Amino acid sequence: MRKVLIGGKIFVIIVLLIVVWEKVEEQIHVDMKQFIPFSGANEFVSPNIYMIDRESGDVVYEKKAKSKVYPASLTKIMTVIVALEHLDDLTKSVSIDQNTYQDMISKNSSMAGFLGGETVTYRDLLYGTMLPSGGEAANSLAIHTAGNVKDFVRMMNEKAAELGLHDTHFMNPEGLHDENQYTTAYDVASMLSYALNVPHFREVFTKETFQTSPTKEHPTGVLLKSTVLTLLHQEDKQGFEIIGGKSGTTSEAGQCWASLGVVNDREYITVVMGAPLEDIRHPDRQQIKDTMKLYQKVTAI
Repeated sequence: MRKVLIGGKIFVIIVLLIVVWEKVEEQIHVDMKQFIPFSGANEFVSPNIYMIDRESGDVVYEKKAKSKVYPASLTKIMTVIVALEHLDDLTKSVSIDQNTYQDMISKNSSMAGFLGGETVTYRDLLYGTMLPSGGEAANSLAIHTAGNVKDFVRMMNEKAAELGLHDTHFMNPEGLHDENQYTTAYDVASMLSYALNVPHFREVFTKETFQTSPTKEHPTGVLLKSTVLTLLHQEDKQGFEIIGGKSGTTSEAGQCWASLGVVNDREYITVVMGAPLEDIRHPDRQQIKDTMKLYQKVTAI
């Protein structure tokens, strides 16, 4: 009889503890990192990672997130931010700058597909900068926004300072390697979180394809494709969706991705940087594998 009473008391205590925990859990702020099944830093190839719950600001996972690294074309997130905040009419026609067009060709930059001197709209340049990561689009956007590339880069750095991105510095708008152009995974995530509230940015960032306006050189326009979203069709995305992203790749920066994903109706920003690149012509796309793994971990909560 005594054992029965003791067992009953223990059962009641357990039930009370469960009830109390449920109530407390509703009131306190829970650090998500304690509950996500990460096995350690070696689980990911990318050396620099930062993932946040965009609504709460909770850090889901971080790995050397504040170490300075080269941004490659993740630079273009800031390029588009600065342009959007200084442009009034996205339908206005401007030309592809001849000098920077030739410069991008000579430096083997990624290109959107426009031709030097071609007349396009600001909207075309924005999508050309973000989706296919066009160097000619980014530089023409800079010149038509600020008058020249140098002043535009100054505006980029002023914006970085305004946003408190203390470990970020720009030297060009397209992201080609420069030892004095650097950032962190943490800063890129902060930059992207801010950008998603800038009018028109989300629309550009989350577009998989975009057909530019017809021109003399391209009578049907140019079909622009996202270097992130077009690579996801064969990936296992059960339980989550990646709705936007920007890629960046150079020999020095490695393989980088900044993405916006949705898990259970909550938005997450994931930045992975520096995945080793042995052959730029045949990348192993480890940054994609790391990104997929991070979102899969969140679905397991």
